Amino acid sequence: MDPTADDDGRAPRAVMSPSRNDPLVHTLSEVVGGPVGSHAAPGIVRRGIWTPELMLLILTAAAAVAGVLIKGYCRANGWNSPAEFYATCYSDFPTLFKERGFADGILPLFTPGTRFEYPVVTSFIAAVTALVVPGHGASDARATAYFDVNATLAALMWMIAVVATARLNLRRPWDAALLAIAPGAILAGFINWDLWAVAFLSLGILAFSRNRPVLAGLAIGLGTATKFYPVLVLGVLVLLAIRTGRWRQTLLVVGSAALAWLLVDLPAMIGDPRGWAFFYEFSASREPGFSSAYYAWNLVADRLHWTQISAPAANALFIAGFGVCCLGIAFIALHAPRRPRLAQLAFLVVAAFTLTGKVYSPQYVVWLIPLLALARPRWRDFLVWMAAEALHWTAVWMYLGFTTSNGPVQNNIDSPYYAMAVLVHMAILVYLCIHVVADIYDPSTDPIRRSRQDDPQGGEFDGAPDAVTIARSGLAFTTSTAA
Repeated sequence: MDPTADDDGRAPRAVMSPSRNDPLVHTLSEVVGGPVGSHAAPGIVRRGIWTPELMLLILTAAAAVAGVLIKGYCRANGWNSPAEFYATCYSDFPTLFKERGFADGILPLFTPGTRFEYPVVTSFIAAVTALVVPGHGASDARATAYFDVNATLAALMWMIAVVATARLNLRRPWDAALLAIAPGAILAGFINWDLWAVAFLSLGILAFSRNRPVLAGLAIGLGTATKFYPVLVLGVLVLLAIRTGRWRQTLLVVGSAALAWLLVDLPAMIGDPRGWAFFYEFSASREPGFSSAYYAWNLVADRLHWTQISAPAANALFIAGFGVCCLGIAFIALHAPRRPRLAQLAFLVVAAFTLTGKVYSPQYVVWLIPLLALARPRWRDFLVWMAAEALHWTAVWMYLGFTTSNGPVQNNIDSPYYAMAVLVHMAILVYLCIHVVADIYDPSTDPIRRSRQDDPQGGEFDGAPDAVTIARSGLAFTTSTAA
């Protein structure tokens, strides 16, 4: 046995150094002595204390503390508008605690006739965490306690997602630092329960990469019952199964995901069908929401006296727009000279969903951060994106302070500036999508494939030959693929 091997007998893994393979980190490393030398063996992972995962957890904990400190004004002065907007400390946790009756003992899934505009798992989390808050009534102290409980649990989900992301590419665990210290996660991670869905999806992709499709499906199913968007990854698996002809794991994932979703949703469907259906009815009937392209259009249309986009029109535009994007992604998946990686397609489809959706809430950024860390771990582009999200973050609260709470004029921004911030953060996301597509068509620019890996998250698709592709002359079938 190799004396330098791990306890299980495997040789220690060589971890790639960010100062070698990321241009921005390479340049910045000059401040502390320059990049790791070409003859060094960076990051040989042994069983010890100071592993990359531990360091990433420490970074995540520090980022989570920063995310809570941002809420300091509201913690000290109460969660009240418009001050919570101008102090940029708004969170749905205390707001929903007060406004949805949680403070008075009214709980979704438990109180008959309750209407709550979230899926079942999120409703369950919201209800259970309200039960542990001591006292009675909708006081600021109880609202803060409710925030503390949910922020603590969200931070744990953040850590789980970081560890899962690190383990999704054992040669590049430091790519997970993009999620661990992401400014977008610091700013938006404690607005809502989205980090739960992020953790579920990260665990699902990790299980799939380890060829455990049933566990992958269970995690994705729970994620879908939390925030819906994880279901989009199932479509990515179908596309890769078509291209490779390998269907077994994909069918197991889809089947177990449907089973997990049904197991958690069925009791609510039977016990309170109207309450269960409210999330879907609300999503379909709501008007275009803040920070969506439709809302930005309506702001401009209101000033120029153009026709505004109604809820039915927004629904139709979303279906058409997202459908066209999905067809484009499917074409890319089958047409690219080399099979795209799972993370690349997952990033594209979730980005398309957010860009075309009726609502583009600030916290949706946390859906995309771990996927970008796997799809295109480049710090320069990532920080440009985070800067755009920070601009949007500031603009949305300044705008909401006036439109929802009639705040002082001197603290507001006019609607054209808010619409401009919305367009900027959407444009940067489109910019990232273009780069991901470029990496798909030119793998020499893909950071992962430049490190001589095929698809670390791909499970049975990793290294698989093609079965079906789209050539210039039409569909092409290859019969030499393994089933």
